Amino acid sequence: MPADAGTGTGDGPLVLFVVTEDWYFVSHRLPMARAAAAAGFRVAVATRVDRHADAIRAEGFALHPLPWSRSERGALAVLRRVLALAALFRRLRPALVHLVALKPILLGGLALRLVRAPAAIHSLNGLGSGFLGDRAKDRLRRAVLLGFMRLAFRRARTRVIVQNGEDLALVEGRGLARPGTARLIPGSGIEIDRFVPLAEPDAGLPTVAFVGRMLRYKGPHLVVEAQAILRARGGDVGVLLAGTPDPDNPGSLDEATLRDWGAQPGVRWLGHVADVRTVHAQAHMAVLVSRTEGIPRSLLEAMACGRPVIAGRAPGGPEVARDDTGLLVPVDDAEALADAIGRLAADPALRRRLGAGARRLVEREMSAEAVGAATVALYRDVLAA
Repeated sequence: MPADAGTGTGDGPLVLFVVTEDWYFVSHRLPMARAAAAAGFRVAVATRVDRHADAIRAEGFALHPLPWSRSERGALAVLRRVLALAALFRRLRPALVHLVALKPILLGGLALRLVRAPAAIHSLNGLGSGFLGDRAKDRLRRAVLLGFMRLAFRRARTRVIVQNGEDLALVEGRGLARPGTARLIPGSGIEIDRFVPLAEPDAGLPTVAFVGRMLRYKGPHLVVEAQAILRARGGDVGVLLAGTPDPDNPGSLDEATLRDWGAQPGVRWLGHVADVRTVHAQAHMAVLVSRTEGIPRSLLEAMACGRPVIAGRAPGGPEVARDDTGLLVPVDDAEALADAIGRLAADPALRRRLGAGARRLVEREMSAEAVGAATVALYRDVLAA
């Protein structure tokens, strides 16, 4: 697919978003890009294009397809990607490059070392599965990743966005970024006029919704185990699993397992759901007991719909599951998760109180308007440096 000829509408400074997948840009970065455009920036997007090119161009953003393959690995593939990004930076000459998530940060950070440097924003949206595990090879991988992050983050005219306090402590405590250049901006921005409070279902079992990719580190298997524990105790809840496997991810569940789960009493695997509001309309609570996140967008969307949440006590969880919004549970603990689900299932008044608090938190701190304004302010800060 050819690149767009332009670099975005208007005559303001050009900000170039670099994102792995077009669907991720549309689902997670549109609020920030729209805020930048509203503030007078021209916006361009570099990403692997699948099915969302029209949606990106409809926003007035120039689109530059990246020929990245998720199955292509090795040093030669990395070199090709770095050189392609450097060539794109030279051709477009953006005022600011906004690198989103770990892979673009690492590749783009190297590419920025090869060009006459524009300003840069690195959005660290959680550390991902690359930071999990405690085997010798896991520790070596973490050390390598931290080294490349330091190389990217300590470059001049650079700012780092993190989404939770633990990641901020890591960036600052390990000296990955220069002092004063890391900022905590919670989440990607929820459109609170689209995700509005929903009435609880008035019939059927109390139901818990899991929305996300079907990866083991996000914990969908724990939700199914917790439901089985509750049934064994003599209680019952329904489970909705919305999302698909990710075959290129080594931690992905397979489709056969998900179909087996969907055949169990009270469990439904919905696969991909285009509008997750339809899932939350059928549920009484939402859960994501991930071992690591930036801030889990799927829970923020549920919170905006007025649903209480259950999150894992791991990076990203405490930011959403607070005393007035939900419950925190240990990760990898199906018994504790069953206790939390059972508590919410049995107490409609508690669900209503936490659901109302969840909505207030998103409105106050994590709306598209709040996150967009904080991001644009950081753009202006780094451009003035």
